Amino acid sequence: AAKTIPHHREGNQQREAETGMADQVAMMQAQLEQQILNVAQTVEDQLDAQAKALDDLDDDGLEKLREKRMQQMRKANEQKAEWRKLGHGQYQELTNEKEFFEAAKASEWMLCHFYRSLTKRCEIVDKHLGLLAPKHIEARCCRINAEKSPFLVEKLLVVVLPTIALVHKGKVIDYIVGFDDIGGHDDFPTEVLEWRIACQGVFKVDYDVHDGPPGDGNVKQRYGGKMVKARPGIWQKHDDSDDDLGLDSDEDD
Repeated sequence: AAKTIPHHREGNQQREAETGMADQVAMMQAQLEQQILNVAQTVEDQLDAQAKALDDLDDDGLEKLREKRMQQMRKANEQKAEWRKLGHGQYQELTNEKEFFEAAKASEWMLCHFYRSLTKRCEIVDKHLGLLAPKHIEARCCRINAEKSPFLVEKLLVVVLPTIALVHKGKVIDYIVGFDDIGGHDDFPTEVLEWRIACQGVFKVDYDVHDGPPGDGNVKQRYGGKMVKARPGIWQKHDDSDDDLGLDSDEDD
């Protein structure tokens, strides 16, 4: 017959198991606390080092640091002023093809929306670019009527409207054709178009474009996943594109 384990032995085994589990939890908690302390100590050491570096600066050192920062601010303000003279910071209409070539030649970074009047999706793009242009003064943002620009439409193979041409140093580096790259929906957030433009460096953003557009989980799930699936090479650089605008030629005369 099977032997029966006394109740007191069963109780001892259970208590031993509970004690062992409690010891493991206590050990893990101690390790976590130690890790937190290590991180805190590292941060404190870094702050102490920065504070010491500032303390070690004499009056001449502080003055040089202050002057360097002032020079950086002046240079940044001068750059912004130059950009504004070129039309940056506004979403502008180009009235003819010659203006397009002049804008592409004057600005290092530029985007141009090829549109057709009374086209709903073109109006949607206009709304978003109107919001983004003042925010991204580093790039020239403009639009041109495709029906009045037959040479450009043929040269750049613009077929679907809206099409946004992304231009760097006089060369088209990428196109945003329709809404396929921005989720395929008419109601996409402005941040999604901003992200798509930033994928080629035309807009400068403070996040990694490879992580998808910013926003909550619903935005990433609805738009990010579909865009990555639609364009596996969406971040590929196209600086070797054949779409040179021929700015040094007589094509814009």
